[in-house]
Amino acid sequence: METGEERRLLRKDEQIKLVRALRIALMACQKKGMSGALYQGMLYEADIGLSPEKLDQVYNLLRWQIGFDPLGRDTHPEGEKQPGPTRSESSVNTSLQDLIQRIGDKAKADSTLRFQALYVHVRKLETLREAYRRAKKKDGAPGIDGVTFEAIEKGGVERFLAEIKGELDKRTYLPLRNRKKEIPKGEGKVRTLGIPSIRDRVVQGALKLVLEPIFEADFQAGSYGYRPGRSPHEAVYRVAQAIAEGRTQVIDLDLKAYFDNVRHHILLEKVARRVKDDDVMHLLKLILKASGKKGVPQGGVISPLLSNIYLTEVDKMLEKAKEASREGERSAVEYARFADDLVVLVGDRQREAWLLRTIPKRLREEFAKLQVEVNEDKSRTVDLTKDGSFGFLGFEFRRVLSRAGRWRPNYAPLLKKRTALFEKLREVCRGARSQPVEGVVQKINPILRGWVNHFRIGHSSRCFGYVRLYVMQKIRRHLMRACGRKGHGWKRWSSEELVRKLGLFNDYRVKYFQPPAKALPC
Repeated sequence: METGEERRLLRKDEQIKLVRALRIALMACQKKGMSGALYQGMLYEADIGLSPEKLDQVYNLLRWQIGFDPLGRDTHPEGEKQPGPTRSESSVNTSLQDLIQRIGDKAKADSTLRFQALYVHVRKLETLREAYRRAKKKDGAPGIDGVTFEAIEKGGVERFLAEIKGELDKRTYLPLRNRKKEIPKGEGKVRTLGIPSIRDRVVQGALKLVLEPIFEADFQAGSYGYRPGRSPHEAVYRVAQAIAEGRTQVIDLDLKAYFDNVRHHILLEKVARRVKDDDVMHLLKLILKASGKKGVPQGGVISPLLSNIYLTEVDKMLEKAKEASREGERSAVEYARFADDLVVLVGDRQREAWLLRTIPKRLREEFAKLQVEVNEDKSRTVDLTKDGSFGFLGFEFRRVLSRAGRWRPNYAPLLKKRTALFEKLREVCRGARSQPVEGVVQKINPILRGWVNHFRIGHSSRCFGYVRLYVMQKIRRHLMRACGRKGHGWKRWSSEELVRKLGLFNDYRVKYFQPPAKALPC
């Protein structure tokens, strides 16, 4: 790639490799929240090959972004592994990858475009294979039919997918009822999950692969729930940043049983604004009916996408409020939504007080159109300047005075979240009293890892200290009970020794959250 002559001598297969690598780089940018505009512009000009004038620029950019030679030339010392795309980045079939990218590009280019002939892509074997791969990666429990991934692998995955494709081709596919499972929600309440069969998960996954890029183009910046390239940590950071910028009046609205009350006819109307394919609409209607007369099942593969589509108009209303209250670069309004968890922050200046009356009223009007009920008992307005606090995604937010004498946001795990964790760990230890301690560690490690990873940002250090001490006490008590002794054995074993020998989870470090870059450097 050093000379113009070498660029002109690129073979066709090398050009194909380069375009594929360019698409991988674009997907990597989108996952990190970057715009990838430079890559996108180059892809518009690409038709398998690229113009020689741009090859050098693309080549060097990919070397910097991905860290490997996009043409596959081995420039590393003998015996050293050549870096390349990760398995997750290259696992999606290239033609399916191209399809998703093309659909997304068209959706972004024209917000009124209605897509046709989508069903043919949903029922393709490559789409079903990718949907099955993603479902197996999550390794969820079987549905109402009791069929497990092990049974499917034993009978042959290709045969299993071919049967699904046959039903979709003949339009004879009918989803099974979802298996209901109740999980504790706290305060004596339960959340009902609707778990589809693996067969239905594959179909939902295939439909999601095709529909998601269409509606991703319509989703707003403040929506973070279960979207590709977005995380709960980004939503938490957005709220913290809004507090740091002086938005201290918080509108905290609680929706009553949101997922259980999504109206199917309203949802289908919203989907039909972008989809003009009778087969896709019929398939989606069948999937919705499998969960009952209303609602989307918490546990369905496509449910997060559908729930975001349902609330998009609410997000658009809040975006309009941001623009209406903008003075220069600063807006008096900021918001963040993760699925049904919504919080709106407003500035505390006198001329912004009208927003505290207008926004709650407009939100209730939008929710009324969707027939979504607001839980008035739990909804409130919080003034952070008067030592108020509120919860969002399990964090408790408040405003505190720093050592430098400046107001800053403080966010740490809610007390009820820590209490729920202790109760869960207590149940595991109580049910494993007669088991070896290694078995107890194997059960509690995934629980701790998931909980700590969620709360690893912000000001969680003190809470993590309590959690670590509690876990250490439980493990020590288990060991002492096995020895027929009382106490916790603080002199018998050091904490470092227990962590090293038992493999007990011990990564309680709080990490500084780095928000994704807005765009790639040129």
